Amino acid sequence: MSELYIGLMSGTSTDGVDGILADLANQDIHVLADASMPLPDSLRQELLALNSAGDNELARAALAANGLVDCYATITEQLLRTSGVAAGSVRAIGAHGQTVRHAPQAGYTVQINAPARLAERTGIAVVADFRSRDVAAGGQGAPLVPAFHAARFGQATGRVILNLGGIANLTILEAPVRGFDTGPANMLMDAWAQRHLGQPYDDKGAWAAQGRCDTELLRHLSAEPWLALPPPKSTGRDLFSIDWLDARLHAWPVSVSPTDVQATLLQLSVTTITEAIAAHAGAVREVVACGGGALNPVLMQALAQILPCRLTTTADYGVPVLTVEALAFAWLAHAHLHGQAACWPAVTGARHPSIAGCLYPA
Repeated sequence: MSELYIGLMSGTSTDGVDGILADLANQDIHVLADASMPLPDSLRQELLALNSAGDNELARAALAANGLVDCYATITEQLLRTSGVAAGSVRAIGAHGQTVRHAPQAGYTVQINAPARLAERTGIAVVADFRSRDVAAGGQGAPLVPAFHAARFGQATGRVILNLGGIANLTILEAPVRGFDTGPANMLMDAWAQRHLGQPYDDKGAWAAQGRCDTELLRHLSAEPWLALPPPKSTGRDLFSIDWLDARLHAWPVSVSPTDVQATLLQLSVTTITEAIAAHAGAVREVVACGGGALNPVLMQALAQILPCRLTTTADYGVPVLTVEALAFAWLAHAHLHGQAACWPAVTGARHPSIAGCLYPA
C-alpha cells in the first residue's frame, strides 16, 4: 500500500519554493515528483524585511504568510498534475514556512506560514510548526533534518551530512545522531552579491573566484562569539544578516574590495564548517553535501581542499541536492502522523524527544 506525502520548503535564502511528492510506505522513500518555483520578488523582499522589526509588521506578516502559502499551493498543484496523483490520495503535506525570528534562548521561534489556508486550498491535511514543541522543551528547535538524514542515509559511523543552505548545518550519523548549525553557508555571500551584482546569488561562485581571501579580515569575521559556542546551537538571519557584515566591515580599518570581501565570505563558510567537523565529528570518512551550496563548484572545491576525507553529494545517493529539505518535510509529516519523535535531545539540547509539528486536517 502506498503512503503519499508532500514536502514543501522555502529556506533561509528565500530564493524560491521546492516541493516533492514521495511514497513513504514501510519506511521506504520513493520520490514520485518534484517541482520548484522562484518567489515573486515583492514577496521575497517582504519576507526579508520581516526579519527585522517594522511598522505594521503583524498585518504584513499575515499577508506575507498568505502569499507564501499561495506559492505552496501552486507547487502542490504542479506535483499532483505531474504525477497524476489525486489530492485525496495524499495523506499530508509537511510545510515548514519561512523563519523570520529564531531565539530559542528566549523561548520562542517564529515561522511565517498559513497552514489552515494551505489545507483549505489543497484539500490535503497539513503538518506545520515543526520547531515550537522542541523549543518549549528547552531545545533549539533546530536543525530539524537529522532524524530524516539518519532514516535516509543511515547511521554510518564516519559519515556527516552537510547542508549548505543559507546557514550551514551538520548531521553526524553515529549513535547518538547529533546535528547543529555551524554558521553561514550562502546567506552572507547571497546578500553581498545582491548588493553589488544586483543578483540573488553568486552564480557558481564565479565572482568569489575572481577575488582573494583577506586572511586578516577572515580572522576578524571569525571572532564572532557565536561561532565559538559548543553545540547544540542554531542560528539564522537574526545574527548573520547583512547588518552583521556591515558592522564588522565598518569596524575594519582597511578598505577591502567587494570582490575580495566575497572571496573572504566564501572562506568564512569553509573555515567554520571544516573547523566544526574537526572539533565535533571525530574520525570522518565522508562528508555528503546538499543544498544550493553543493552546486557552487568554488565552494565545494574549497571544502574538498581542507576536508581530510571524501566529499560527495546526496545526488550520489539518489537524492538531488535541491530536494533534500523538501523531502525531509514530507518525512517529518509522516513521522508526526505515526507518532514518531523526530526532535532528539542529542541534536537540539531539549529535555526529552518530541513529535515535531501540529496537524491541520483537510
